[in-house]
Amino acid sequence: MLRLGIIGTGSISRDALTPAIGEVEGATLWSVLSRDKANATRFAQEHNAASPTPAFDDLKHFLSDPDLDAVVIATPDKLHAEQTIAAAAAGKHVLVEKPMATTVEDADAMIQACRSADVRLGVAYHLRWHLGHRELAERVHRGELGDIWYARAQWTFQAPNAANWRAHDEVGRWWSLAGVGTHSLDWLRWMLLPVCGEVIEVASTITRNVLGSAHDETAAASLRFESGAVAQFVSSALFAAPNRGEIGGTAGYVYCSETIGRGGGGRIDTDSGQITFTEVNPYAGEIADFVSAIKEGREPEVSGEEGRRNIELLCEICPQ
Repeated sequence: MLRLGIIGTGSISRDALTPAIGEVEGATLWSVLSRDKANATRFAQEHNAASPTPAFDDLKHFLSDPDLDAVVIATPDKLHAEQTIAAAAAGKHVLVEKPMATTVEDADAMIQACRSADVRLGVAYHLRWHLGHRELAERVHRGELGDIWYARAQWTFQAPNAANWRAHDEVGRWWSLAGVGTHSLDWLRWMLLPVCGEVIEVASTITRNVLGSAHDETAAASLRFESGAVAQFVSSALFAAPNRGEIGGTAGYVYCSETIGRGGGGRIDTDSGQITFTEVNPYAGEIADFVSAIKEGREPEVSGEEGRRNIELLCEICPQ
């Protein structure tokens, strides 16, 4: 049984990551770290953390537990690097929430720390474990849509104000891009990279200060791949609209409705009919892959290097 500790007790930990751990055979929630000990204790009790002493408010003490095998980091973005490096130094494997860092330099330091300690480093892009997306990726990569020339993704939400920590510099760098846009970027690269090559050109338009944040409140990005294929994605904290994905090729097209998001449902239509799939929890898929990677001594499907490339592109899309 792999014993996982979770760092951070926000909504993504409460609503997605911790329930996912409970779905994965061979994994258990062992301990919890929060800035507030009472909050850690309450979270550990609510989610049945298995350690005899499951609640911590000190990173060093949390990581010093010899029975802790790995950590899941779900804290504000600017804290990821320090926590990952400390976990690697303590010999713990790391699954870090997206985006893995806020600078390429921090991402490099995280990768090097985990490599030096011979621990696994994975980045939590759960869209890759949506079963409809996995079937679609296989079809694209087999060439069933012909030569791919266009793709698009949209994931937005409507924030009531700029109170979210991602809207400010203290522990965040990007707002809509870090909250949801990074997922769309990963989805596009995952789908297109094997058949279109790497992204070689980026252009973007950014809206700020509608809600009072100097960070990206809306971002519209265009990507050009080595093959000449073009992709676009939109992220926003200013409006909620149906999430969707599109891919167009010389032999067919696909339209994904409400598959890009937290859940495992939605609908995928192609020019030749609907893609049917089983609705499963994609967060459980990413946890299961992380656990398997540790047991098998391999890299997680979304490695630190993949996460680093996402950061590199985010820095080009929204440099400040």
